[in-house]
Amino acid sequence: MLRIEPHAASLQPELLELYRGIQASTIGHLTDFGYVRGIRPLFCPIRLLGSALTVRLPHTDSSALREALELARPGDVLVIDMSGDEERACWGEFRAYKAMAKGVAGAVVSGCVSDAAALRQLGFPVFSRGISALTTRSLELEGEVNTAVSVGGVAMRPGDLIIGDEDGLFAIDPLRAEELGRAALEKQQRERRSRDKLGYGHIGKGGEGR
Repeated sequence: MLRIEPHAASLQPELLELYRGIQASTIGHLTDFGYVRGIRPLFCPIRLLGSALTVRLPHTDSSALREALELARPGDVLVIDMSGDEERACWGEFRAYKAMAKGVAGAVVSGCVSDAAALRQLGFPVFSRGISALTTRSLELEGEVNTAVSVGGVAMRPGDLIIGDEDGLFAIDPLRAEELGRAALEKQQRERRSRDKLGYGHIGKGGEGR
């Protein structure tokens, strides 16, 4: 049986704007909580920022993902919990087409993806454990949309702020996102001043040796 819950409240535009230029590694200097372990970007450079639309799949059956794509709103990040299956791919080229048409910001998969060459060419932001030719199927058995999930050791809820780049991925509770974001922005501004003072102002992204 499929369980489909209502959409979480949208993140405030001001909050998303605050995080627009923040690096994942800056967040990692300020907190351990929310770091998604073992999930890597499919390509680089990459940038992911948006609100979590969560999906829980029972291994082989990806029917709930179809429902999630129908519900998806612009700026959503599909966060897919594969229930421990790290070998099957639930995401590929044609799901990316559908997501892009809906304005989805990207996808985070606790398992694998397929059609890697096409996904890279599309430039659709994807983070996953890896790549696999073994895929899920639409079996109409069960699955969940907009419920609590676990990805990379992090409990995620619908509406969490998802931020990712070449350095990794964080999921942030919206209730603490503004405070954390302002601290991260201040840190990056201090680093920029230090970089300029040292004569390395031409470097666009700091972080090395911090």
